[in-house]
Amino acid sequence: MTSVVQPLVRVGKVLFGKGVFARQDIPQGTVIGQVAGRVIDDPHYATTYCIDLGGTLSLEPHGPFRFLNHCCTPNSTLCIAEVTNADGTPAPSEVTVESLVDIREGAELTIDYRWAAYGAIKCLCGSPQCRGWIVAAEELPKLLRQQKRKAK
Repeated sequence: MTSVVQPLVRVGKVLFGKGVFARQDIPQGTVIGQVAGRVIDDPHYATTYCIDLGGTLSLEPHGPFRFLNHCCTPNSTLCIAEVTNADGTPAPSEVTVESLVDIREGAELTIDYRWAAYGAIKCLCGSPQCRGWIVAAEELPKLLRQQKRKAK
């Protein structure tokens, strides 16, 4: 008899589409799951969901992790591990989702998208530490300078 492992997450509705939610309490430091998807080798490829694997590679994720939403104070993170084939040649990196803090059952899992300033959009995450923009923290000063120049 084969046992079925219950996934730690489910996809559910959020205000602006879909999100990923914990099916049970998830302790800090837990590898929640591997992000499966299609690897694209194109330096210009970009979509709302794609994950940069470095170089010319991107990962277009499948559900459930395709629906991870941004938060300026995330409870999860993407971990990217380099992989090699049995013959020693490089393979596409593996991406997993890991909890940064204890996550309660029913809570939405979020990550920090850490976008570059040129791709930033207004943030609506609602975190008390919200940067106001979906952008990497180190890119925020650059973005604010660009916004100031545009306003003049």
